[in-house]
Amino acid sequence: MPVTQSDIDALNKAIAAGERRVTLGSQSITYASIPELIQARDDMQRQLTQSGPQAPRRRTQMYYGGRGY
Repeated sequence: MPVTQSDIDALNKAIAAGERRVTLGSQSITYASIPELIQARDDMQRQLTQSGPQAPRRRTQMYYGGRGY
């Protein structure tokens, strides 16, 4: 299941309200504690940022123009 920003927003609303039960899409999840809910939110944020566009890697090229001796 791909993570969306609306899923993260739902977790943030539950954290702010102090609720442990969250509905994401068609699934309803009950977390054991608020810290577990916060950890789930952080994991989702990490997944969302990693799946986004990434900057191209920097390539360094070195040239040598010496005499060779």
